Amino acid sequence: MNLYNSHTYLDDLDIIIKNFPIINELQGNSILITGATGLICSAVADLLLRYNETVNEVIHVYVAGRDENRAKNRFNRYCNKPYFHFVKYDATSHNGFPFHFDYIVHGASNAAPVDFQAHQIDTMLDNFNGLYELLSYAEKHAVKSTLFISSSEVYGKKDTLKPFSEDEYGYVDILGPRSAYPSSKRAAETLCACFSNEKNVHTVIARPGHIYGPTAKRSDNRVSSAFAYDAADGKDLVMKSDGSQIRSYCYMLDTASAIIMVLLKGNQAEAYNISNPNSVITIREMAEMLAESAGVNTSFSPPSEEEKRAFNPMKNSSLKSEKLQKLGWKGLFDAKTGLEHTVRIIREAENECAGMNMVVC
Repeated sequence: MNLYNSHTYLDDLDIIIKNFPIINELQGNSILITGATGLICSAVADLLLRYNETVNEVIHVYVAGRDENRAKNRFNRYCNKPYFHFVKYDATSHNGFPFHFDYIVHGASNAAPVDFQAHQIDTMLDNFNGLYELLSYAEKHAVKSTLFISSSEVYGKKDTLKPFSEDEYGYVDILGPRSAYPSSKRAAETLCACFSNEKNVHTVIARPGHIYGPTAKRSDNRVSSAFAYDAADGKDLVMKSDGSQIRSYCYMLDTASAIIMVLLKGNQAEAYNISNPNSVITIREMAEMLAESAGVNTSFSPPSEEEKRAFNPMKNSSLKSEKLQKLGWKGLFDAKTGLEHTVRIIREAENECAGMNMVVC
């Protein structure tokens, strides 16, 4: 799938660029993005690359990952541009960086439940050791700001059904089957605070809620991603619960703009929830919006024991976003619009690619 063949995707990027002039502050700077082919960070990279293309300014974008061919296939529109750079990177290993970065966004981590349950050790190392290396680099090279992408899962489980604010925490079973993900995210956030307090390194933390969009891979088994691809394929959506759980859904391009806002304007060693108040809905509502946009139906099938183990235990994991909004951010795509665009973009991108070879640099 080549997202750049979707005019809807390019239009959505342009909408963000037009409405977020703060991106101009990155002109002439360089930014390292780890996890750059993932759901969130590929959207961040696309936003900056599209900015270079349309505004005719230069932000040097360093895309970090293990597989150069995969990265260049993903960013095929830009991989021959002078502002695009690939960096060989493995968050579980030591990496040497023969470049200077003004900003760092660390998003390399297993994020889908099936991945962080199957690769628990790597999940811990990606988040903690990977971040330690980047913060050490930031201290040595006077990086302007380093942003760690955490998760709403750091909040754990609590008894009330109120949305989480940044200073509220519930219970995490540190020995449970899902514990590698929230526990390593919590520890990495503390590491950010330690580098800030002890070394005066400018660190900021983003806590995304449930992010969706066409930058998700087909292999992503998170419910919003799986449902989006099923809907785009014309398949009925099979729910494994009653769908009453409340989630803060956010379109990945709104998430990308929020990350840039926090990177540039966030207070040192503070965390910011990423949540669009116009997209706080139940799982069932999310599924119904996708089904309606694609002309398919929803149904229910009892979950297997393995599927149950991957479930997020929170009945209401919605997030308060007032702190982020005070920085000047707002979401531009409500749930209905974002979910409709997700299905449309997948279909446009895959239809355009049918019978065509992917451009490889």
